[in-house]
Amino acid sequence: MELAILDFIQNNLRCGVLDACMVAVTHLGDLGAVWLAGALVAFVSGKRRLAVSIMVAVVLAGVAGTVVPKPLIARPRPCDIVPAVKLLVARPGDCSFPSGHAATAFAAATVLFCAGNRWRGPALVFAILIAYSRMYLYVHYPTDVLAGMLLGIVCGFVVGEPMTSRT
Repeated sequence: MELAILDFIQNNLRCGVLDACMVAVTHLGDLGAVWLAGALVAFVSGKRRLAVSIMVAVVLAGVAGTVVPKPLIARPRPCDIVPAVKLLVARPGDCSFPSGHAATAFAAATVLFCAGNRWRGPALVFAILIAYSRMYLYVHYPTDVLAGMLLGIVCGFVVGEPMTSRT
C-alpha cells in the first residue's frame, strides 16, 4: 500500500519544477538546518527562550528518531526496494523509520505553536512541505513520515509547553 502511494506520486505528481522545489525544500531540512537558523534569528532578536526551545526540540527529535528506532527497526528505504526509481537526492546512509526530517520540522513548528509565535502558521506549512518532500523524493514511506511527525510533535510539546507556562 505504501509503495502504491509513493508510486502514485512518482507517476502523477512529479514534474521538473516540483523536482527542483522538493530537492531544495528537503535540503533546507537537512540536520534541521532551517530550524536552527530560525532559532539563531530568534536569539539575535532577543527571543532567547524561544530560540533555546527550538534548538532543544530539534536536537531532541533528531536524536530520539535516530539513535534508537532507526538501527533497531532497520527498515529499508523505498529506494532500496524499488531501485529503478531515479533519485533526485543522494540516498541517505541510514535506515528509513522514522523520518528525521519530519521529526525535526514538526518539533520546531510545535514549539512555535506552543509559544503562540506569529511564524507558527508558515512553520507548519514548511514542516508539511519538508515531510512531503521525503515521500516525493522516494526516500521515506508514508508511515516513516507520520511517525517522524508524531515524534516531532511530542518533542515540541515536551520542550514548548514548559516554555509557555513560564511566560
